[in-house]
Amino acid sequence: MNIETADLWFVIIGLGLGSFGLRFVFTGLVGNRPLPPWLLRHLRYTAVAVLPGLVAPLVVWPAATGGSLDAPRMAAALVTLAVGYFLRNVIVAIVLGGVTLYGGLALLG
Repeated sequence: MNIETADLWFVIIGLGLGSFGLRFVFTGLVGNRPLPPWLLRHLRYTAVAVLPGLVAPLVVWPAATGGSLDAPRMAAALVTLAVGYFLRNVIVAIVLGGVTLYGGLALLG
């Protein structure tokens, strides 16, 4: 797939301006004015909402297996979810999920 140079630069510049605009709204326009409590409450959930959207395709349709489910990745996802839910510790959940994935891949291939 070949993309014309002008089209590529148009997309790059457009994405750069959009990214700058999003950041400028919070840093330039809002500045050091206090945000309303309801907005701060919603902003706390941004990472919680974005992270599953980034991780779920890697678990359900992993490129390493040609897009099919496999046991090591599902086990690692379930361990991570269970540990995170019960212990409420993100670091421990990530480490145990990684250990489960590494061990599952070593055992099951």
